[in-house]
Amino acid sequence: MLGRTRDLFSSESGVMANRPTIHDVAREAGVSTATVDRVLNGREKVREETTRKVYEAARLIGYHAAPLIGHRMLADQPRLRLGLVLHKERQAFYQQFMAEAERAVSQATGVRASLQVAFAASQSPKDFTSLMEGMAGRVDAIAATAVAHPEVTEAVIRLNTKGIPCFALLNDFAQGVRQNYLGLNNLKVGRIAAHMMATAAHHAGKIAVFVGGYRWHGHELRETGVRSYFREHAPQFQVLDTLINLETRQLTYEATLDLLGRHPDLRGIYCAGGGMEGAIAAVREVRHPGEVALVVNELTPESRAALVSRDVAMVIGTPLQRLCADLLMLASEAVQKGLAPVQAQHFLQPDLFLPESV
Repeated sequence: MLGRTRDLFSSESGVMANRPTIHDVAREAGVSTATVDRVLNGREKVREETTRKVYEAARLIGYHAAPLIGHRMLADQPRLRLGLVLHKERQAFYQQFMAEAERAVSQATGVRASLQVAFAASQSPKDFTSLMEGMAGRVDAIAATAVAHPEVTEAVIRLNTKGIPCFALLNDFAQGVRQNYLGLNNLKVGRIAAHMMATAAHHAGKIAVFVGGYRWHGHELRETGVRSYFREHAPQFQVLDTLINLETRQLTYEATLDLLGRHPDLRGIYCAGGGMEGAIAAVREVRHPGEVALVVNELTPESRAALVSRDVAMVIGTPLQRLCADLLMLASEAVQKGLAPVQAQHFLQPDLFLPESV
């Protein structure tokens, strides 16, 4: 009986002996045991990089206090509650936008990030401002795809007085008072679209441009880019008067059918904003693939299928993953350091998709 007791004790001692210790963590992390002790007990401030190295080592070797280190790391990080206001909730692009924002928040390092998302019911300035100002007190920073309108500017000013920085996404609104614009260089996007239409068209003719409305500053810049390119490099094409489609599928469909009926020599169409699904359907209905160089924005299931069928010549996409990661970084800096006196533009390189690249 005594021998059996000794065997059990020896077995348990062996298990205890194999359990990872603070020395094992230190060796795996390449730091001293004193540093691991400081991380474990929070005695002194340890650099975030070193703390993370200790945590990863502890987690890797199965050290029992690894969850404690993880919780302590999280508690020591600054907080960022980000509010995101988008529109067109049912559109695939904005659903993808929300998903990428959620992913960026879940993968954020160095900050305890959380996200609140709201969708504006229309393009009305009030729909955007009510959602943005309604987030005050619940978020630390706000980013939105709002229209450029004095009401939106005034709302941003009111939010700024409460210490809440605002970021313009895709469309630059509240210039001079918002913190940053994050998105594409829309003037350059228009020139890219024009270059593609001029290159893909086999004969000189007419070019049509759709914009979403009068308050989308980004659309106006894209239209300007299209016109400046054709004046400079392809004057044999005539750019028609710009059409407003309110970013709706049906209106764009009907207007595109009318254009194609009235202008047999229509060589290119650029949808500067939403509603591209209507243009795709109309072109597919009355023209053979490639007869009209159709350029649209954002890669969605419908625009991808139109690329494959060659009813679309090019899709100009926003790199949402990079945009959301950069937004978290800039918003965190603004919250920690305070509102910046100089507002900036944060341009991203567009993703270009051709029929042979999807």
